[in-house]
Amino acid sequence: MKRTILLLAAAVAAAPAPAAEPSPLPGCAAALAYSDAHAGVAVLVLENGKIRCSSADTSTPQELWSGTKSLVGLMAAAAVQDGLLTLDEAAADTLSEWKSDPAKAKITLRQLLSMTSGQASAVGRPQSYLDSVKLPLAATPGSKFQYGPAPMQIFGEIMRRKLVAKGEDGDPRRYIERRILAPIGVTVGDWRSGPDGAPLMPQGLLLAATEWAKIGEFVRRGGTQDGKALVDAAALAELFKGSEANPAYGLTWWLPRASPASDAVTRSTDITQHAGTLPSDMVVAAGAGDQRLYVIPSRQLTIVRQAKLDIMALAAGRKSGWSDAHFVGLLLGD
Repeated sequence: MKRTILLLAAAVAAAPAPAAEPSPLPGCAAALAYSDAHAGVAVLVLENGKIRCSSADTSTPQELWSGTKSLVGLMAAAAVQDGLLTLDEAAADTLSEWKSDPAKAKITLRQLLSMTSGQASAVGRPQSYLDSVKLPLAATPGSKFQYGPAPMQIFGEIMRRKLVAKGEDGDPRRYIERRILAPIGVTVGDWRSGPDGAPLMPQGLLLAATEWAKIGEFVRRGGTQDGKALVDAAALAELFKGSEANPAYGLTWWLPRASPASDAVTRSTDITQHAGTLPSDMVVAAGAGDQRLYVIPSRQLTIVRQAKLDIMALAAGRKSGWSDAHFVGLLLGD
C-alpha cells in the first residue's frame, strides 16, 4: 500500500500542470467600460484564438444589421472557388434583362460588392431581389460610392440564378451556411427575410458574439478551417482592397484608409481619420448601432463589439459618440 501511494504521488508530481488561462489584455477593463458607456451589450476579444477580454454575456444572439454584408463578400469568395463566378465578370451575364441597358451592361460583380455599381437605395430599407434589380442608376458604374441595400440584394439574385443554373438549391443563405458557417461551427440565431421571402443580404443576420468571432477567426486564418481553404484565397484578398471611389470600403468590408467619400455611412466611423495610427491590415464588418467585428491578423486579434440600436436616434441623425479608433486603441494599448 505504501509503495502504491508513493508511486501515485510521484505520478502526480510528474504530471504537467494545467495550462493557465490567458490573462486579460491590459486595456480590457477600459474597453469594456467604454463599450458599456455607449449602449454596449457584448465584447469578446480573441488573441490567437484565446479569450483575452470578455463581457458577461457573449452567448445571446444580437442583430448584426449591416454586419451581415461582410458575409456576402465571403460568400462571393466561396463562389469563386466553386467556379460559379469571377469578381470582374459582368452582372449582365447572369441578369439578362440588363444586357439591353448600355450602362447596366457594364456593371461588374466587383462594383456591386464595393457599392460603386450606380444604384442609390435607402439605407435600412431593402427591397426585394427583383425590385432591386429594376432600380435605375443614379451614377455611372464605378464612379461613385453609394452605400445601401440594393447592391447586396442584387447580388443575392445573381447567386440565386447561378445556383439554380447549376442544379443546386438557389437559396443564398443555405449556400452560405453549407459552404462557410457550418464548416466553421457557427450557430445562426436568426436570419430575417425580405418582402419576397428571400433572405436579406444587406442585413438581418443575428449572431451571438461567440459566433461572430468564429467568422472573424476564419478571416484571420486566411479563409481556412483545419488547414483547408474554404474560399478562394485570391478572391478573399480582393475583399480587403478599397475602390478609387472609396478606399475605405473594400468588397463588403471597411478598411482603415483615408477616403474622399463624404457620405453619412463612411463618416459614421473614424477609422478613416485615424488610418495612419491603426494597423494597416485591420478589416472591419460594421452595422448600425455600432455593431463591429474587427480582425487584425498582424496582432492575431479578433474583436467583437455589439450594442443596442437606438432606432429613434438613428432616424433623427443623432450620433452615438462611438469611436472605433479609441475602442481599438484601448485594446491595443496604443
